[in-house]
Amino acid sequence: MAEVGRMICGVTEKVQLHVAMIALQFGYAGFHVVSRAALNMGISKLVFAVYRNIIALLLLLPFAYFFEKKDRPVMTLSFLLQFFLLALCGITANQGFYLLGLDNTSPTFASAIQNSVPAITFLMAAALRLERVRLDRRDGIGKVVGTLSCVAGAMIITLYKGPAIFSPGSRPPPGNTAASVAVLTLAAEEVARSAAGKSWTLGCIYLMGHCLSWSGWLVLQAPVLKKYPARLSVTSYTCFFGVIQFLIIAAFAEREPEAWVFHSGTEVFTILYAGCVASGIAFAVQIWCIDRGGPVFVAVYQPVQTFVVAIMASIILGEEFYLGSIIGAVFIIAGLYLVLWGKSEEKSIAAKEAARLRLPDDEHDAIRSSASVPFKTSALNQPLLPSSTSESV
Repeated sequence: MAEVGRMICGVTEKVQLHVAMIALQFGYAGFHVVSRAALNMGISKLVFAVYRNIIALLLLLPFAYFFEKKDRPVMTLSFLLQFFLLALCGITANQGFYLLGLDNTSPTFASAIQNSVPAITFLMAAALRLERVRLDRRDGIGKVVGTLSCVAGAMIITLYKGPAIFSPGSRPPPGNTAASVAVLTLAAEEVARSAAGKSWTLGCIYLMGHCLSWSGWLVLQAPVLKKYPARLSVTSYTCFFGVIQFLIIAAFAEREPEAWVFHSGTEVFTILYAGCVASGIAFAVQIWCIDRGGPVFVAVYQPVQTFVVAIMASIILGEEFYLGSIIGAVFIIAGLYLVLWGKSEEKSIAAKEAARLRLPDDEHDAIRSSASVPFKTSALNQPLLPSSTSESV
């Protein structure tokens, strides 16, 4: 019964991990739109980041304080430095580069370029030996191929449209193909960005910095959580140091008092969404998933976000749903299956090897324990027979 209970708990946790990661992608998909709206309204990027992390900190702090009193290790200088580094990498650099890149490009492109996160995370985790890659075994090949399949699927959704499968709204004029409309739209955006002093190339560089810092944050959290198992407390400390770092930057770069004042309810909503959903809830869910599933498991779900954005745009905004989205979804689902299968196969092989290594010790213990049992008369008379057989004779 105990074994059955453990199996049920294991299955339940796997389901929870998948549901949490899917919900997380929906939350981040909405964040792309909200962030773009905030920038369009003229909210300062630094003010947006400071308020976002303050809200996340206020949301997480009570839960971390009351629920993890017994789980928090004694605070040391080493832990403080690790939390500061996590904040510098996962909040200050991550969010700062993202907002700068989004301001120079578009939400769709920002969502698409984030699909490099699984590959970057996989390489970082493999280099730091946090993720085993055995290309001579099928589990290692499955993880590599699955990661590449996820990235390829997201790229297909972004770059290839194909014929429209679902058309809730009006179609473009007959003379304009999807490719020509896309080219004209990009040209118009480029003209607008140039007029506003923005650069698409610079935006791409910023977004690549965002992806590198995000991957580094995912990978660095894994060893920190092993030494400091209080997940909510780790997230709270990270948010706290992130706020401090952004405030120091804002003290030099944002000196206008008017920039810190809200001018509309929409501005308040964008900051509340970013702080509560994209930071507070998302950080807590993500760090739990990293602790349970590892950094690669979390990163490999990133391409799902592009697929979610395509669906949300089709349903909410009335945009057409294209064949490319379906093909990309197939690649993403196949890639997720391969990565998860590879990780499951790896655990199975590791469990079998551990059992095989324990076997000689068990046999040795059995021999040693049998040697300590006093000799029986039957064993003396018939030493070549097992004790059970000799007793039954």
